[in-house]
Amino acid sequence: MEVSNAKVIVTGGASGLGRATAEGFLDAGAAVTVFDLAGEAPDGAGFRKVDVTDPEAAAAAIDSAAETMGGLSVAVNCAGIATGEKTLGRDGPHSYEGFQRTVTINLLGSFNIARLAAAKMARNAPNEDEERGVIINTASIAAFEGQKGQAAYSASKAGIAGLSLPMARDLARDGIRVMAIAPGIFLTPMLMSLPQEVQDGLAADVTFPKRLGDPREFCALARFIVACPYLNGTTIRLDGALRMQ
Repeated sequence: MEVSNAKVIVTGGASGLGRATAEGFLDAGAAVTVFDLAGEAPDGAGFRKVDVTDPEAAAAAIDSAAETMGGLSVAVNCAGIATGEKTLGRDGPHSYEGFQRTVTINLLGSFNIARLAAAKMARNAPNEDEERGVIINTASIAAFEGQKGQAAYSASKAGIAGLSLPMARDLARDGIRVMAIAPGIFLTPMLMSLPQEVQDGLAADVTFPKRLGDPREFCALARFIVACPYLNGTTIRLDGALRMQ
């Protein structure tokens, strides 16, 4: 699929990996609409304030974005939260509500946008590869090597990784590809707020290159996925060969 002709929605696109992704697709000539609960879209992108876990609000936002952009061909799910809580801590067991909220936003929110975007993409005219759309979800290396206190977060991201193949198989007849990216430690606003010595310590564990990931590298992979028709149904690690202990 030609990136320059893409009609893209990016959830969580007002900050972090999502914002870098929105900016990168704009730079490539794509039409972009950002979905987020707060903040602003990059210059040139549309903005819809929407809770990705709300089926009706998400459906309305997708309809509105598609109408404004003249269609929808790519959906990149970057909206999510990072939480930390042990299964059994000093104050007792992991809160049920905290686990539920993390899974609801990270996993159910991504699935909600994906299913609604797929319904819209299925109406597109196919290109020469019979493609009608591409869905990219954001997993994490925590899906495979979760750390202490990451039971909820890791479970939600493992669910994202697990979605790739069955969803790709479900949507094959509609010409829609499904992929996931599992980023390692990236220099997002949250990490940028940490002291430099903490950032350096995190980077030291990366095999090569020994630095934190640049959000623009996440976007570069997302754009490559869109452009490469043979990428489908899997999760790609983007982590500098980092394997968490």
